[in-house]
Amino acid sequence: MSFYRLTPLPSRHRSNWLTMLGICCAMAGAFIGWRANAQTIAITGGTVAIGDGSQPIPNGVVVIRDGRIVAAGAGVTAPAGATIVDAAGKWVAAGMVAGFTDLGLVDANGVQESNDESARTSPFAAAIDVALAINPRANTIGNERAGGITRALVSPGTAGSIFAGQGAVIDLGADADAVTRPRAFQYVELGEDGARVAGGSRPAAYAMFRDALAQALDYRRDPKSFDGRHKDSLMKRGDAEALLRVLDGVVPLAVHVERASDILAVLTLPRDYPKLKLVLIGVSEGWMVAREIAAARVPVIAAALADLPSSFEAIAATESNVGRMTEAGVMTAISTVGANTAPGEHILKQYAGNLVAIGKMPGATGLSWGQAFATITSKPAAALGMDDDIGSLRPGRRADVVVWDGDPLELSSTPVAVYIDGRPQPIRSRQTELRDRYLTPAEGALPKAYQR
Repeated sequence: MSFYRLTPLPSRHRSNWLTMLGICCAMAGAFIGWRANAQTIAITGGTVAIGDGSQPIPNGVVVIRDGRIVAAGAGVTAPAGATIVDAAGKWVAAGMVAGFTDLGLVDANGVQESNDESARTSPFAAAIDVALAINPRANTIGNERAGGITRALVSPGTAGSIFAGQGAVIDLGADADAVTRPRAFQYVELGEDGARVAGGSRPAAYAMFRDALAQALDYRRDPKSFDGRHKDSLMKRGDAEALLRVLDGVVPLAVHVERASDILAVLTLPRDYPKLKLVLIGVSEGWMVAREIAAARVPVIAAALADLPSSFEAIAATESNVGRMTEAGVMTAISTVGANTAPGEHILKQYAGNLVAIGKMPGATGLSWGQAFATITSKPAAALGMDDDIGSLRPGRRADVVVWDGDPLELSSTPVAVYIDGRPQPIRSRQTELRDRYLTPAEGALPKAYQR
């Protein structure tokens, strides 16, 4: 039985290269154990956060074999021959799943050549498949992995059509194979942004939506006569094929709406298209129609803490939105949609922690710790029907595990180890390297960027 102890990260206020060397050696030991020891790891002694809505479990054990979770919780025994990771005093949690992000599509927001999120002049819309453009070596991938994000729902952005294209689910592992599921959902704008793209009104957006689906059905009935190959065609064959997968319920339709009346309008769509699998995105005024959303059994990936009327479609935004929808029975995840994502997707843990704190305020509705943690782990996965594969530490799921030096929902807590598909990952990034380089300014040679 191999054994090593995880070492906490050094203080933010001092550099301790010996401690960092200990972490590197520990991670190397885990990797060797993963390759040579039947791919079995047991993480013992930590507080286990499964991510399925349950409360944290003190002194638990998480067992990983062949990249999957075998068992997690109290009373679990480490298998003979497993590599033992001592996590005493730490938290062992499901990796966070970032909902609706541009991770892997954008290297630098201000540089168009590095931005593959949208294509304003493209003749294609629904057919666009972002999986082909994911860059697993993007600096943002390493930064977010070091912050505890292990999977992400990557979405295209709208440009010349209300349909943005087909999003993908990716992992943030340090390898070249990032895509977990390509063409995982179709994204469409039907609120203020959709109205703007469609010509200036919501009715125009719905007319565009229904016409696009009608053309897709025309293509199905008679593909030979479909004129989608013509340069002036309103819809290309690829768009029609992508929308048929939506109409057949093979691919979920993720609809961005914020206003309560827009939400109700979207909920009527299955009357005409009964196989649609809807997912609502944003939903700042969802609390006003929470009973209707729950009755329709439509999952929501909400703006995390939209508490100000930042637009006319979000006048009734409130911090209690997520708590009230959850209380009404809506399956609710959270994302950074509508938020300033400059700090990165890992800020989701702060939003989830705030949802716990809100519940302690008079007159507000928040979430329990387990519920809040699920909004950034299993719930985003469940919204796309993938919670049987990712998003929690339940048996059979992919072993995306983060070991934290404290409560993951506390702002000061930091990951000390990350596993994706059971493989230990580097938790250094360009940001940490720049931090360490300039942590202690001193007179001397110019930085590398200024050297010839």
